[in-house]
Amino acid sequence: MRTMLAVVGGVVALLGAGATTPVSAQDLENGAEVFKKCRACHQVGEGAKNAVGPSLNGLFGRKAGTIEGFSYSDANKNSGATWDEATFANYIKDPRAAMPGNKMAFAGVKDAEDIKDLTAFLKQYDATGKKK
Repeated sequence: MRTMLAVVGGVVALLGAGATTPVSAQDLENGAEVFKKCRACHQVGEGAKNAVGPSLNGLFGRKAGTIEGFSYSDANKNSGATWDEATFANYIKDPRAAMPGNKMAFAGVKDAEDIKDLTAFLKQYDATGKKK
């Protein structure tokens, strides 16, 4: 009985550790709508390629300036940034201020909910462009 309780307790702890706020379809729909502002320069999903900007597949957890075949600015390559939710949120509000000297000519996404929804939209794509 004690062993069973320990196992159940461990499973509950593991489930709790990985728990995140669920993303609703509405969040993803809004994220897709916000991404339309990015589509002029970036691609995401299966078959995405580098364009004016690099492909955004598998963005979160990736070191800035590392997509093969894309010509990044020195500011981006040497930033030392690794894309996580906080880094991305700060960057996407005002890319020029967040990473001075980068090549991204974009005014930014100012609305906090739009940034969260855009993040959720992008996070659903792994490095190959498949939805997780």
